[in-house]
Amino acid sequence: MGRRRGSPHDSKRYFDWLERAECDLDSARILKDNDGDNCNAAFHCQQCIEKALKGYLLYKNGKHVDGHNLTFLCRSACRIDRKFDEWLDESTSLNRYYIETRYPTDVGFDITDSELERVYKMARDMYAFIFKVISGEVVQK
Repeated sequence: MGRRRGSPHDSKRYFDWLERAECDLDSARILKDNDGDNCNAAFHCQQCIEKALKGYLLYKNGKHVDGHNLTFLCRSACRIDRKFDEWLDESTSLNRYYIETRYPTDVGFDITDSELERVYKMARDMYAFIFKVISGEVVQK
């Protein structure tokens, strides 16, 4: 089986990507606030930003960007708008929750409640920034 290179069924509407990103953020909040699994909540935070960045890049370029690396996606956004530079550290930090949270490891990978709170805040703030950038540009058009 080959690597998935964007499905022809993926939405080409950036706002669909933002809506799915918000759903991931909501899922993370629900897990966090109800003593759910911290690893799954952190994964939803990573997914929120992956989808939000892909939505932004789709909005600006009209094309899908393949991959799950948030730093790569954020750097791609930086090439369009330097305001994304301020989110490079967060994108790098959130990157680690893509693989480690989904698969069992021999080395323990625990996420404390305080770490999850920090991860959730990063995702929430970064999502709000991306949403504001897009919605501000849409209103101005």
